[in-house]
Amino acid sequence: MALLEIENLVVEFQTSTGAFRAVDGVSLKVDPGEVLAIVGESGSGKSVSMLAAMGLLPWTAKVTADKMVFDGRNLLGMSASERRKIIGKDMSMIFQEPIASLNPCFTVGFQIEEVLRIHLGLDKAARRKRAVELFEAVGIPNPAERLGHFPHQMSGGQCQRVMIAIAIACNPKLLIADEPTTALDVTIQKQILDLLMRLQTEHGMGLIMITHNMGVVAETADRVIVQYKGRKMEEADVLSLFEAPKSDYTRALLAALPDNATGDRLPTIGEIFKQTTEGAAQ
Repeated sequence: MALLEIENLVVEFQTSTGAFRAVDGVSLKVDPGEVLAIVGESGSGKSVSMLAAMGLLPWTAKVTADKMVFDGRNLLGMSASERRKIIGKDMSMIFQEPIASLNPCFTVGFQIEEVLRIHLGLDKAARRKRAVELFEAVGIPNPAERLGHFPHQMSGGQCQRVMIAIAIACNPKLLIADEPTTALDVTIQKQILDLLMRLQTEHGMGLIMITHNMGVVAETADRVIVQYKGRKMEEADVLSLFEAPKSDYTRALLAALPDNATGDRLPTIGEIFKQTTEGAAQ
């Protein structure tokens, strides 16, 4: 049985000029222990799709789907209080821009212990012990001391590790990583990816990796979904996607990678996509 299964997801936002459809009929599923990558340009609806599954979109969003089931439970039929019992415990998310996602008014120790208090009901001593263990697991040096630090006292890479520690605190069944290596240098990116894959293997989690980095996809994913303008353009196993992409957009996306550049100037995805579709029409 699939861990998360979504069919025909539509997300619309009301604007002054009418409804804007950010996600248009996306379907996906991820199994326990599987790594699913969702790729596409900025604005393709990757993050919005997963925020809809998490129930974290603002009231201005209208979310509909034919099916949205997590671990056998119907997310669409849940009340807000019922969903809060799942979010952060069984289904968790590493948000984009960790420094912006962490509360600057509280120490990182308080923020991780809050998750343990709400979802696991641990007492103060047990919460602190578990928080230290989590910081050690994600590679934060001097974990007991770091618990008393505020986000601004830590580097971007360390804040990302704090976000990961918070996300895995309750050993979730599904972890969603939204651009987990954005704004990190190459060395830290590698460390974060290795950490995520190790944790995913150790705990048997389903993992959804939202990214525009095709190198990350090649290194981590089992299956890939390609989105463009809110729609799913293609879904394939990772080897098939790179060796024989079926969608014109996917081919354009891969052709725009720096490693595939043939001239002095790197073409845009739009230029390649236009050339590809015009060639197919002739």
